[in-house]
Amino acid sequence: MEAMCEDGRRLYADALSRGRIQRSEAETAPCLLEFALLQPDPDDSAWLRPLPPATALSQRLLPLEREIQRHREQAVQLTHAFEPFLSIAAHSRPTHAINVLEGVDRINEAIQVAQANCRSEILSVQPGGGRSEPTLTTAFRLGQDVLERGLSMRVLYQHTARHSPGTLTYARLMSDAHVEFRTARELVDRLTIFDRSVAFIPAQDDRKVALELRHPGLVDYLIKVFDQQWRSAVPLFQERPDEASVDGITEVQRTIARLLIEGQVDEAIARRLGMNVRTCRAHIAKLAAALGSGSRAQLGYLIARSGLLDDDAAPPDAG
Repeated sequence: MEAMCEDGRRLYADALSRGRIQRSEAETAPCLLEFALLQPDPDDSAWLRPLPPATALSQRLLPLEREIQRHREQAVQLTHAFEPFLSIAAHSRPTHAINVLEGVDRINEAIQVAQANCRSEILSVQPGGGRSEPTLTTAFRLGQDVLERGLSMRVLYQHTARHSPGTLTYARLMSDAHVEFRTARELVDRLTIFDRSVAFIPAQDDRKVALELRHPGLVDYLIKVFDQQWRSAVPLFQERPDEASVDGITEVQRTIARLLIEGQVDEAIARRLGMNVRTCRAHIAKLAAALGSGSRAQLGYLIARSGLLDDDAAPPDAG
């Protein structure tokens, strides 16, 4: 049913108020006749009388109700058809411990379903720098659900996220007794775990393919990885450790030095540490100045010779 034309609305209202209108008046609103809202006046063919609104509405709703009833019957038939299979699935062990999710929309939909079914805890690793505005908007919408349902949530960012006003605002709005944020200098890749039973990890660098993991052994292993990273991370709103320095070299510059020795290029180092390439190169320049290096090749030699990385596993004392 198409919407009634504007002239039709006005004339139908007039006809209801006056009891009838002249046939000539209805010529500007053919929709009235199409909808059968006006009928010939049995006493005078030059006039038209309005059909009562309740009667008109019933006539228009009847085919819709029949269509709805038809869909309901189809739904019942489908339910009966699948009922035997649902019963089998309910009493059998899951056969898909690993599901491949292709496409951003499908990945997001699967994560949203997992969150909707979550009953207690969410663990999340989000590498990189600050989140974009659309990403934060989506995260806050999902975060409101976490707060309203009283779910526990722990989120790991990289230290570079501390420079993002949007990320800090989001974390302040979300932080409560059940929601915590920490940062680490390095994170391997994205990871989200719901209720210690289902985990999501990327399967490609472009993040357009993900894996949904339900194998208890795999999920348990990822929880242990998360817990290890969490223990060594720093609460978001405490002083970050990479601000401390030894002999003018900060912790983040020590990390860059290690990655340079491993042969990583600037772009890969920046991506690994969640910073842009310009910031990464600025740190490399400061590192070179601190070691007295005049070239990139000499820098690698001086890093290896300096003993800077001999105790790389232990961060410098901030006190």
